Amino acid sequence: MMEALAAGFFGLLTGSFLNVCIYRLPRDLSVVTPRSHCTSCERTIAWYDNVPVLSYILLGGKCRHCRAPFSIRYPIVELLTGVLFFLSVYSRGPNPVGLKLCVFSAIMVDLIFTDLADRILPDEFTLGGAAAGVVLAAFTPPASSVALLFLPSSLPGWIHSVAEAALGSAVCAGLLWLTGRIYQLVRRREGLGFGDVKMLLTVGAFLGLPGALLTVFFGSVLGALIGALYIYLSKEDMTYELPFGSFLGIAALIVGLFGEQITAWYWKLG
Repeated sequence: MMEALAAGFFGLLTGSFLNVCIYRLPRDLSVVTPRSHCTSCERTIAWYDNVPVLSYILLGGKCRHCRAPFSIRYPIVELLTGVLFFLSVYSRGPNPVGLKLCVFSAIMVDLIFTDLADRILPDEFTLGGAAAGVVLAAFTPPASSVALLFLPSSLPGWIHSVAEAALGSAVCAGLLWLTGRIYQLVRRREGLGFGDVKMLLTVGAFLGLPGALLTVFFGSVLGALIGALYIYLSKEDMTYELPFGSFLGIAALIVGLFGEQITAWYWKLG
């Protein structure tokens, strides 16, 4: 439990950094310099006003100097990342598998909120995330056994893990790209952005082929339901651009944390 709590605390700090990435990367700004500052008065935010979640509450969600409001997104991202890190280590243990799930959670949180705010999925987190997933696969068990269909079982386990990550990454991204291409040819307009395809590279690398396919299914259902409800309530037309990457990210977090339980429950139904 102590390890999980420590992971949760580190998740709060990570969430604070993710907020910087969510705001700056779509604007081609450095995530290193300058230090965090109020976008209204440009005053640098002191360290004691930059404590995750707590500072937002104590300041009433406003800048200490000009009283301009800060987005509610800041504490939400910090708290969500902290909870996800806690659950990752609590459910998987303080080991490479738990660490891998923490990294995956951080990547998904960034992509969810960046796509929601700016309809952008930064390469730093999609392509960088895919590379991280393949590298971390070498230190963890395979996400599934699909790669064993193509590789000799006598090979070292880390090779199976890396092959599973690469296979899941390439196949799922390729299928999503093909689906988007077919949609574009039939409807004469773009249905999926290439950022969504690159995001699937990351999801496949971390969750493997079955997990990534399950993510696409859940993400599509979630996107259809929420999208239909939003269009109905807002009176937008059917061409309104929905942040599909955000739905994929939510689905990926669910599958990453609870995929095994969901799969076991499904097979029990049969």
